[in-house]
Amino acid sequence: MLDVMLAFLAKEPCHGYELWTRLQRSLGPLGDTLNTGQVYMTLRRLERAELVEVERVEREAALDRKVYTATAKGHARVQEWLSNHNWDRQTATEFHLKLVVAAGGLADPVRLIELQRVEVIRRLGDAQRAQLASSTEPTPAVLLEGAILRLQADLEWLDVCLRHWERHGDEAGPP
Repeated sequence: MLDVMLAFLAKEPCHGYELWTRLQRSLGPLGDTLNTGQVYMTLRRLERAELVEVERVEREAALDRKVYTATAKGHARVQEWLSNHNWDRQTATEFHLKLVVAAGGLADPVRLIELQRVEVIRRLGDAQRAQLASSTEPTPAVLLEGAILRLQADLEWLDVCLRHWERHGDEAGPP
C-alpha cells in the first residue's frame, strides 16, 4: 500500500484524510479494510524515508492541516514501481503453513481444508455481493473481478488439496 499511496501523492499533494478518501473511492469495496490509522502510519514512514515532504497549512477555524507532497526521490520510486512488471512470487499464507504442519501429523489436513473452504466461500460471497452493489466505476469493478477470480482459484486449489489427502490419507505430505 505504501507505493500506491506514494503514487497518489506524486499525482497530487493532499492531507491524510483526503488521501484516505481518494483511496477509498478508487478501490471501491476493496478499500473498505483500509483505515485512516494505516494511512497516517504509512505517511510517517514515507516522510522518514524522505519520499514525501510535509507542509503545515494553517486554518482559522480548525486545527492546522499537514499536506503531503512527493519529493523527487518519491517521484523516482513511483516511476520505478510502475515500470517493474515482475510479479513477486506468492508467499506462503498462514493457511499454507498450517497445512504443512497438519501434513506432519499435528492436525487433520482434510478438516483444515474443509474449514478453509467455508471461509473462502464466505469471502467469495462477500465479493460477489459487493460487485453487485458497487457503482459503475470501472476501476473498483475490475479490482473486484480480480478478487473474485483469485478466490475462485483458491477454491480450485483447495479441491486439489482435498483430493490429494483423500487419495493418499495419512501418508500424504503437502501436495
